[in-house]
Amino acid sequence: MKKLYFAALVALIAVLFVLNLLLGTVKIPMGEVLSILFSPHSGGTGEGASVAANIIWNSRVPQALTALVAGAGLAVSGLQMQTVFRNPLAGPSVLGISNGASLGVALVVLMSGSLGGVALSRLGYLGDVAMSIAAIVGALAVMALIVWVARRVQSGVTLLIIGVMIGYLANAIIGVLKFFSNEEDIKAYVVWGLGSFARVSGDQMVLFVVVMAVLLPLSMLLVKTMNLLLLGDAYAKNLGLNIQRSRSLVILSSGVLVAIVTAYCGPIMFIGLAVPHLARALFRTSDHRVLMPATLLSGAALALLCNLIARMPGFEGALPVNSVTALVGAPVIAAVLFRKRE
Repeated sequence: MKKLYFAALVALIAVLFVLNLLLGTVKIPMGEVLSILFSPHSGGTGEGASVAANIIWNSRVPQALTALVAGAGLAVSGLQMQTVFRNPLAGPSVLGISNGASLGVALVVLMSGSLGGVALSRLGYLGDVAMSIAAIVGALAVMALIVWVARRVQSGVTLLIIGVMIGYLANAIIGVLKFFSNEEDIKAYVVWGLGSFARVSGDQMVLFVVVMAVLLPLSMLLVKTMNLLLLGDAYAKNLGLNIQRSRSLVILSSGVLVAIVTAYCGPIMFIGLAVPHLARALFRTSDHRVLMPATLLSGAALALLCNLIARMPGFEGALPVNSVTALVGAPVIAAVLFRKRE
């Protein structure tokens, strides 16, 4: 039965990926899409054909690939956090790592206009690269602090509270920066904070996909550790597991995944929180040998679905991804909580 579910998930991802290429504000027939994908030079002649090829290769393919790997990364990160803290409401942003990325971007974006006199949003590609670097630096700085604390704090609850406090502190600093910033910088920061799979393209997209293709298999190496952590600290210690080191490794893996995704796509909410519950409900297991790949595939499928809804024909441009993920993720969390209560 589990093999059937895995096959169904892979098929669903393939269907959603194709739909992401077909559907959008500009209608492109399926035959033309296939022609562009498999025979780039035989997609017809004239301006119409070149426009269609440009839309497919420069917009829809990068968006679909970005959504695929970002959703998988956030889902795996959420599962790791829920396991290490044994808390069903823990997610990728629970330790303030997403807030650290947001703070890094805020420092660069909101202060660029005030101190440098030039809004970062006007710098185009250079501004995007600067925001990505700032997000990675901010997220990794908070993550380093969390790992340092994790090695000195025995209680997972205490570490969780410290992480939440770091998040509040980052938000407070961001609020102060907003107060002293000009309107253009604030708008650029707010747009970044809405999250988007569309801002990654070209070489950035290739680098993002390659990095995630390396990080996701590496996170799978922690399956045995996560299964032992699930048994409780006392039992895991008796089996020879170093609790502090193992907890730090899982947090490090989760944090790096969140940092990279947030840097490239902005803070994407709810996927990391909702998908692990979805995978548990579907596969009815707590064994991470099954749950990790199931969560990875479910996260990829959900992110592709959210990206498809955000770009559905009828909407001008695209809806913010966070609005769509909340609409999809919130009912999943509510259903899980109601089900557990029953």
